[in-house]
Amino acid sequence: MKKNSKNIFKLTKSAILKIKSLIKTNYNKNIKFRIYVTGGGCSGFQYGFKFEKKSNKTDFIIYKSNIFIIIDPISLQYLIGGKVDYIENLNGSKFIIKNPNSKSTCSCGTSFSI
Repeated sequence: MKKNSKNIFKLTKSAILKIKSLIKTNYNKNIKFRIYVTGGGCSGFQYGFKFEKKSNKTDFIIYKSNIFIIIDPISLQYLIGGKVDYIENLNGSKFIIKNPNSKSTCSCGTSFSI
């Protein structure tokens, strides 16, 4: 488990408020928000988000705005310089990442290519 406070990516106020709200709903202050990247999606890679109680030895743990965020080293390389946001609109609600490193994204915003 590597602790890292570098400004790897940004969180919008909307994302922070939603994460805090979901943590409160789970009644577990020790829960962490994991951001990860997997292969797949219509553009090549896909973002994922979930809550976890534990982290792995190789994970980076980032503490921002009283939230613990965990990212595995493979996913981290794709997130540098990005911005995590939370949106609610007519299409639904979701976390999205605005990634300056991606060459293209799909129309739904959940997958990208480098």
